[in-house]
Amino acid sequence: MRAPTAEFRAPLDGPTRYTTMDSPVGLLTLVGDGEALGALFTLAKDGSSLSVPAEWIADPAPFAEAVRQLDAYFAGELREFDLPLAPSGTEWQRKVWAGLTTIPYGETASYGQLAEELGRPTASRAVGMANGRNPISIIVPCHRVIGADGTLTGYAGGLERKEFLLGLEAGRAA
Repeated sequence: MRAPTAEFRAPLDGPTRYTTMDSPVGLLTLVGDGEALGALFTLAKDGSSLSVPAEWIADPAPFAEAVRQLDAYFAGELREFDLPLAPSGTEWQRKVWAGLTTIPYGETASYGQLAEELGRPTASRAVGMANGRNPISIIVPCHRVIGADGTLTGYAGGLERKEFLLGLEAGRAA
């Protein structure tokens, strides 16, 4: 693993803005404050989309660069995202999420390996819990974390999406 590629700033500040985009893994909803991305939601496993709170503002302009980078990622042309990120979480969660960005494109790591990298070799369950709460999936690549035995394990968007993303990064996406 390498140094984290993402820097997380303080959680979102100001009115919540959002936009949606189509992708090979379904409709994505990008959420932020106009300055940084705070969340990226995929369709639920059952295919339902995010219910957007009435006070959120539909505004695609602040997300133009994120959409461009996501399109390039899905086209196989981008390996590392470079976006301002502001996920909301505990200090431990944010440490784990930064650790996820150290897993290189096209590679995987186990929960235990990531725990060891974070200096807490017995914290693989805590890593798994934080990984499962990652609000910026795909960009903060929680799909690159697998079981110690090499099997695909839980993914909020469903194992078929996880398998697709890993296949995309391995150059074999359908």
